[in-house]
This record gives sequence, structure tokens and C-alpha cells, in this order.
Amino acid sequence: MTGNSTYHYISSFFLVGIPGLQDFHCWIGIPVCLLFVLTLLGNSVITVTIKLEPSLHQPMHFFLCMLAMNDMALAFSTAPKMLGIFWFEAHMFDFNICLAQMYFIHTFCIIESALLVAMAFDRYVAICIPLHYTTILTTPMVIKMGLGSVTRATLMVLPCPLLIKRLPYYTRNVINHAYCEHMAVVKLASANTHINRAYGISVAISVMVLDLVFIAASYVRILQAVFRLSSQNARSKALGTCAAHVCTMLVFYTPALFSFLTHRIGKKVPPSVHIIFASMYLLVPPTANPLVYGVKTKQIRDRVIGLFFPNKSISEKRSM
Repeated sequence: MTGNSTYHYISSFFLVGIPGLQDFHCWIGIPVCLLFVLTLLGNSVITVTIKLEPSLHQPMHFFLCMLAMNDMALAFSTAPKMLGIFWFEAHMFDFNICLAQMYFIHTFCIIESALLVAMAFDRYVAICIPLHYTTILTTPMVIKMGLGSVTRATLMVLPCPLLIKRLPYYTRNVINHAYCEHMAVVKLASANTHINRAYGISVAISVMVLDLVFIAASYVRILQAVFRLSSQNARSKALGTCAAHVCTMLVFYTPALFSFLTHRIGKKVPPSVHIIFASMYLLVPPTANPLVYGVKTKQIRDRVIGLFFPNKSISEKRSM
């Protein structure tokens, strides 16, 4: 054996899927496939609807369009390989492709979190300083915020695969997971992984804490502004514009927090439970987001109904 730590003695990983539930993989693949199809369909409809409807060409809907495209990218980086494992016994994963999947999954997750922060800021400006909304959230500013989200995620996650590449992998290549997750890959290394673990934890904590602090600060100011309104109807309307965003945050951050905590301090949590929640964290939010915004946002709901049921849309307009 050579002492060169950059040389890898294994060329691929074996992804187990969900340990303990291998006999049910065929059935587990059905909801995964359904979520994947609904994600692509729902987010495509949202993107096309926003593009075709001039009245939706507003900052909030531009952020929603970015979120929809990011959700589709996240689904593509996760679901096809899961379905390969569950339905076709395609457990082997090339070392470099595994690192690429890990990179894209974590990058898209951080972009998602950043977009939720941007959408919270949008709601803050719209409710707290509405007279300056058009001057603050201009199209160039929205583009810069979107590019900033992508740049932050790209740079923060990039060291993870680079640090893993320097580790030797001699014998262990079985990943007890349904996809290439950072810590699951790091644990298999035949060397000291303190740097990898410390960096991974610092990225996860900094992203989650900072983003949640910014979102919480926005909503504290929003609630203060809303409860200063004298009209009950005005308060309800203002809070209604935030309902979809709040639902999206709960769907995204709840399984993310559970997955993060169980992976590091939940020693008694069965591996199958952890992996199911970790998979839900990647598959459920992209499916739920278009449904939430389609139901909660009247402009989008009306436009979607008009696209698929034009006769119904015309009759509703005439009855108004």
C-alpha cells in the first residue's frame, strides 16, 4: 500500500437504501416516484404560470419561480438514484458521481434556505414599508439576491467534496443510506475525519441558524406592523399574504432539523427512521411548495384554473 492519502483504494460505493426495510424497497419506491412526478409537474406549472401571466411579474413571484426551479433540480439530483435502488437493485455508485450527487444535494438545500430568507425579506418590505417596495425590490435587486443565494451555496459546499477527496478509502464502501449524504460518506474513510466533520457541522449550523434568525427577525417586524393596523380585515389580509411562505418554511425546516439532530445526537433513533426523514426532507418540500402556493396565492390559483379550465375561468369572471 502506498502512503499517498489522495489515492482511493475503492472506486465505488454500495448504497443500501433503507436498512432493515430492504424487503419493502419495491413498495417504498411508489411514493418516491409519485413525489418525483408531482414535483416536476407542480413546479413546471408554477414556472410556466408566472412566465405567462404579466400580473405575476413581481418580486415575490420571481423568488417563487427560482424556488420552483431549485426544487426541480433538487428532485432530479435525488429521486432517480433512489428509484434505481428501490426498483432495479442499482446499488453501486461511482466514487466521483457519489461526491457530485452529495455536492448538488447540499448546494440546492442551502439555495432553498436562502430563497426562503429572500421571500421573508420580500414580505417584510411589502408589509412594513410598502411605499418603498418598488424602489427596494427592483428587478436587478431580485436577480442579485438570486445570484447571491447560488454563490453562497456553491462556495460553502465546495470544500466538502474536496476534503473528502483527500481521505483514503481502503475497504469500507457500504453507505447505509438512500443517497450520498456528507456525513454518511465521511464516516467510511480510513483516516482522521475531524476536519471534515467540523466543517460539515459548521456549515449546517451557520446556514440554519443565520437563515432562521433573519427569517425570525423579518416576521417579528411583520407581526409588529400587522398588529398596529386598526382594521381586522387589513390584519387578516396582511397575514394571509404570509401564510404560504410560513407553510413552506415549516415543511422545509422541520424535517431538516429532525434529520440534523438525529444524525448527530439521536443515537437511539433507528437508522431506517433517520433515513426516511432525511429522504422526506429532500422529497416532500419540492412537492408541497407548488401545492401550497397554488392554494394560498389567489393570483396563481386563478391563472392555473384559467390554463386548465378556460371555460370555468370565463364563467367565473362573468359572474363577478
